[in-house]
Amino acid sequence: MSHLFLAHAQEHGASLLKHISHLAQIVGKYQLTPSAQITTSGSFTASLSIRSGQGSGTHDRVFRFLPFFGTAAAAKHYAIEQGKSFVLQPALPA
Repeated sequence: MSHLFLAHAQEHGASLLKHISHLAQIVGKYQLTPSAQITTSGSFTASLSIRSGQGSGTHDRVFRFLPFFGTAAAAKHYAIEQGKSFVLQPALPA
C-alpha cells in the first residue's frame, strides 16, 4: 500500500467503529466497513474496520488514513479500496 497509516488499533469482541451494514463489503473472510469523520476544518478523514471471525473469536482491526477528503463519500471509497488492497495481499501482516 502506498499510503501511511496514522493508527492501527486492535480490539477483540467489539468494533471500534459504528458498523453500518449497507456500507460493509465482504472480501474473502473479511468484512470491510468504511467510516468518515469530519474535521474541524470541514474536510473528512477516512477510517476502515477489517473484521474477521465471529462470536468470542471476532477480531477487528481499525485503520485511520492520512489523506483528507472533500466529501464523506470520497473518504469511504478510499478506505474500502485501501482495505481491498490490504486483504488481497498474499499474507496479511500482523
